[in-house]
Amino acid sequence: MTTDSINPAAGPPSRRRLLYAGVAGAAAIAGAGVALWKVRPGAGSDTAALLWPLKFDTPAGSVLDMQTLRGKPLVVNFWATWCPPCVEELPLLDGFYRQNSSKGWQVVGLAIDQPSAVRAFLQRTPVSFPVGMAGLGGTELGAALGNLAGGLPFTVALGAGGLVLQRKMGRLSPADLAQWSQLG
Repeated sequence: MTTDSINPAAGPPSRRRLLYAGVAGAAAIAGAGVALWKVRPGAGSDTAALLWPLKFDTPAGSVLDMQTLRGKPLVVNFWATWCPPCVEELPLLDGFYRQNSSKGWQVVGLAIDQPSAVRAFLQRTPVSFPVGMAGLGGTELGAALGNLAGGLPFTVALGAGGLVLQRKMGRLSPADLAQWSQLG
């Protein structure tokens, strides 16, 4: 008796292994399809209506009334001072806002953080767009808008009619924002 006949892995794959591999591959493809379906652009578009009645304190002590942002294209960015990719993309978002606000685009940052940390951060690194103090409630709002993983940064682009046009988990790129500016 040779070792090849004892070790089935040494020979050609058995039908059972091929069947298991096929089932596992089909399950992986189905899971990826479901995940993409859940976070595809436009999915859960009616959840954007959750934004309009909300009001957030700002770092300066005023109130950010989301209703005032309704009717124009809007980028909503969920971020925190302790999140390096969040901090890295804020200047990019600020540039997008300054470049596209004349075209109707608005940007709002919703900080999932301690108010004192946000105020200190914005003293050092100011932005032109409004920032709301969302706190831990911002995590739930992000989930309602499609942030199924609960990570940061998370950004949503809404059209003028309030429909979700795009979502992005992770750091934005200039290409993302350039593409989104064409959607509004």
